[in-house]
Amino acid sequence: MGLVSSMVGGVSCKKYLDRDPESIVSEESAFKDFRNFQGYTEELYNCIPDFTNRYWTNSWNWGEDEIQSTVQNFHIVNKIDNGDFWGWQREFDGWGAGFMDNATANTNNDRMTKGLWPLAWYAIRKSNIGLENIDKMVNATDEERKLIKGQLLFFRAWSHFMLMQYFGGLPYVDKVLPSDEPLRLPRLSYQECAALAAKDFREAADLLPINWDDTQAGRTTLGKNQLRINKIMALGYLGKNYLWAASPLMNSESTGSKSYNAELSKLAAAAFAELLQLTESGAAPHRLLPFNKYSDNFYTIGQNFMIPGGTEAIFTGPYWGAHGSTYGTAKQYMTLVAGAESLVFTPTANYVNYYGMQNGLPIPNSAQADAASGYDPQYPWRGRDPRFYNDIGYDGVKVIQGPLAEEVERNRYANLHTGGSYRDDRSGSRTGYLLYKFVPRTANGYDQGWNYGQNLNIKVSYMRLADIYLMYAEAVAAGYNSAAASAPGFAKTAVDAVNVIRDRAGVAHVAPQFLASADEFMKEVRRERAVELAFEGHRFNDLRRWYLLSEVPYTLKTAAEFDRAATLNSTIDPKENRVVNYRERVILQRPFGERHYWLPLKRSDVNMYPEFKQNPGW
Repeated sequence: MGLVSSMVGGVSCKKYLDRDPESIVSEESAFKDFRNFQGYTEELYNCIPDFTNRYWTNSWNWGEDEIQSTVQNFHIVNKIDNGDFWGWQREFDGWGAGFMDNATANTNNDRMTKGLWPLAWYAIRKSNIGLENIDKMVNATDEERKLIKGQLLFFRAWSHFMLMQYFGGLPYVDKVLPSDEPLRLPRLSYQECAALAAKDFREAADLLPINWDDTQAGRTTLGKNQLRINKIMALGYLGKNYLWAASPLMNSESTGSKSYNAELSKLAAAAFAELLQLTESGAAPHRLLPFNKYSDNFYTIGQNFMIPGGTEAIFTGPYWGAHGSTYGTAKQYMTLVAGAESLVFTPTANYVNYYGMQNGLPIPNSAQADAASGYDPQYPWRGRDPRFYNDIGYDGVKVIQGPLAEEVERNRYANLHTGGSYRDDRSGSRTGYLLYKFVPRTANGYDQGWNYGQNLNIKVSYMRLADIYLMYAEAVAAGYNSAAASAPGFAKTAVDAVNVIRDRAGVAHVAPQFLASADEFMKEVRRERAVELAFEGHRFNDLRRWYLLSEVPYTLKTAAEFDRAATLNSTIDPKENRVVNYRERVILQRPFGERHYWLPLKRSDVNMYPEFKQNPGW
């Protein structure tokens, strides 16, 4: 749906006079009490795309983190790799596989019809209609009015924020636009737009409860309120909105400076500190999951398709469709040799290098031994960050657990060395690694952990508590120019926040050499985000906002090439398998320039009126 019909038009193209008179509900009836108004507001939750399950197989990692096998090329990651950012648009995506766009703003329960661009504009208009009719809510308590207004303000701000981070400053639509007047709203700078979003997020946080179960209105849906917009969600996005506005790309767009905006960083830190104070004091129910339950953040299995996330998820949308992740998303991580379908997404070798050592130190060069960290390219899997073993499949790892016919027994263990059976550009690993963060080890064509009867449900949240700790660390370091600083009123320093995440994973704390300056510390903050939030859809926007997307080595995608030093012995821990000739081979270098820091707007939209300008270079 084009911008004009989303911002100005109604829900349907059907003419008003064609409607059945009995279907018309008056504004007084629609908004008179909490039950009716909440029914109106509920549709906004249907405006949250499920980026992990939008299509049969799904592409949401567009940084240097992941690469797709070559058997098919319709996913947007292939277009991004070629510098073709038009690919996010439905007009340039014949498959309709991407979560960014759709032909219409459908608010049904079909996951395949949900696109961010049309639904965000639809949600903005719907929120504004609700806010302009809030006074009609006469049969309601003060608590009920706050709940409605808080949700409407959140969705208006969140919808703007989600668009801004990809496209830059946009018109901030905070009123119902009349359909009989021409559009003339100019594009604001990013920081101007973010300031208006912050006002909405702040008011929403002040109006909303921490937990709907503790409200009188929420008791009618007791135990089923986890996805309802609350104070913690609003504070999380208040901080994220400020941090994004403070980041080098957004600060440059607004002021011309490619450094962090210190004052906006401090505002971000304050919002995150307020949230963390609530979680750490026990006032809010959010907690980091223990590491032995880490996968519960991303998938559940054998739990009647329970939505993943547990106590760590802060913001996630409803699950649309008949558990499509079981037959679609699950299979995109399995090689054909392990009985999967042919489209495979694998981690790049360059990205796997961010998973440093358990002693907390980074790996300077994957092809060279490093005495400080203890990394040895002859034993590249030894002594690594425990999250490496959770997320990454490497050579010699046991893939298939159950019985196998003799002729395929050789594929029980991952043959990811150069020339190995798992190495196949078309339907296997192009990089020498597999991705297991979102699927159990039994998810293959033999153990069939993806089978419907296993109740596998994959869903990645938009925001979780670990992300908050790391954004807090970044905001404090950028705002106060020190790893040892903290936000006023909150005890934890920037480095403390990073170490909280490392403690959970069993990784040593940030080493002293990275605490000498804010710039050195920021290198570890960025590496920690790369590891902790790996493959969750953050990397592309992080590289953009840090102004690193077009810089080498972030434009490179590489494969690990190596030979086994001896025949694989299945009784040996695969971490202890020795390899020789370990090196990296560049698969591709992405042709990025200045214009690639923002996605292009739809041509049909920028042609509507002069003030709605196209992004530079497009």
